Amino acid sequence: MTDQPTIQLTFAVNDPELEDEQRQEIARKLLRQLKQLDEVEKAELAKDEELEEGTRSVLSTLVGVLTAEVSIENIQKVLGFIGDRIPNKPLVIKVKVGNQEIEIETKSRKELEAAEKVASQLLDQMQGNSCD
Repeated sequence: MTDQPTIQLTFAVNDPELEDEQRQEIARKLLRQLKQLDEVEKAELAKDEELEEGTRSVLSTLVGVLTAEVSIENIQKVLGFIGDRIPNKPLVIKVKVGNQEIEIETKSRKELEAAEKVASQLLDQMQGNSCD
């Protein structure tokens, strides 16, 4: 286990042609696969953080959205894995490091590859600004 800081990735299946149930099934399948990857430290379906504390609801899980914690060194592998599993589907990917966050929308494998480069460059900048 490394002492590398982790990055929180949030993936949303954002295809308007899919029903909520279909988007949720894609997210569940991807979640099972991500949990099997050594590169992923933690993966779960995303929760709606806007619910009042103490409120329990079936809708507390966001439809078609999951989060994963990944070390900086493994981000490109994980984004590549996502692209292989959900090719040519609209995705919204949020990359969060500490309190800095970027959101990237992709609609194809090619756009996801470009997003990998942007995320990598951003992480390099963030690391350069940190005092590790």
